[in-house]
Amino acid sequence: MINRIRDIRRQKGWTLADLAEACDPPTTAQTIGRLETGTRNLSLKWMERIGAALGVDPEAIVRSESGRSIAIVATLDQNGPQALDKPREALLPSDIASAETRMVVSVGASTGPYLAGDQIWLRQIRPEEAQTALNRDCLVPRRAGRFAFGRLVDSEPGRLALLPPEPGRKQVIVEDPAWLAVAESLVRRL
Repeated sequence: MINRIRDIRRQKGWTLADLAEACDPPTTAQTIGRLETGTRNLSLKWMERIGAALGVDPEAIVRSESGRSIAIVATLDQNGPQALDKPREALLPSDIASAETRMVVSVGASTGPYLAGDQIWLRQIRPEEAQTALNRDCLVPRRAGRFAFGRLVDSEPGRLALLPPEPGRKQVIVEDPAWLAVAESLVRRL
């Protein structure tokens, strides 16, 4: 088995120390480095701790040697495409899912910045955590099995205000939602 701790950590832009501190209980950067390189045994308990810290399923941390991976071949910035100095592995949306509830909104017709065929990947949070989602696109359940979707512009206890993505639409107020889901990834076919 090959572990992917370093790949996932680097894709998140974390240092060894960042990951060590995010573990519960915290550990040392040296220990994380040893787990990444295989000089220390990666037990199931370590996989669970590191997976929780990185926000991925523990299974996403390891793959078999015959496992298929997708390579990141270049980075794109204001200077155009740049070759990587070292090969990196891409994280698929399914690799990002963790123990938290994940869901997807499929876009049927172009609306606001979203195009028909887009998939918006969301992470469910509790209403008490809504402040962390301000100015982010969110899905909120409403009565009778309906939903509200849009930019979260205001959050008060028991009340959320969303601005729909379509131009000219008025904000939607949702009272006492059971949960809300924050948009985290956009999958768009070319």
